[in-house]
Amino acid sequence: MAPVKPTVRVGLGVFVLESSQEPSENPRFLMGKRKNAHGAGTYALPGGHLEFGETPEKCAAREVLEETGLRVSNIQFMTATNDIMEADGKHYITLFMVCVRENDIHTPQVLEPEKCEGWEWIRWEDLMAWVKRASEARDSGVGRKLFMPMLNLVSQRPSIIPTLR
Repeated sequence: MAPVKPTVRVGLGVFVLESSQEPSENPRFLMGKRKNAHGAGTYALPGGHLEFGETPEKCAAREVLEETGLRVSNIQFMTATNDIMEADGKHYITLFMVCVRENDIHTPQVLEPEKCEGWEWIRWEDLMAWVKRASEARDSGVGRKLFMPMLNLVSQRPSIIPTLR
């Protein structure tokens, strides 16, 4: 039997903005704590894998609905990162999308409790503080650990902030 050839997969992370009126310098967006998968115990955006024949926009809408019950609109491509997770033997190109809830009064639900502990609205400034603590190795378990694509977003694309055009 031939060894399995390593592959690069396409992942997708979705910045669901709390509203279409979010300030461009410090928007609020949805994050959750991952469970039972690579990156368990880290905070990440709703998202998943791009399926064969699927557009990134359709994937973003599908994943957000499956994970949170939220319907989203105004879905836009933001950027991409190159994420090599050697410890897990995984390599992803992660597409980052940004969108808003169709209805600002709908709240996110945990529809995949085996994969996510819970959802919360996070400010961009908070994310930047977590990234800074992680990079300075001062985080002795008090702060939040971030999923590698989130850390790579900040290091590989430092001028990007999730906003709608």
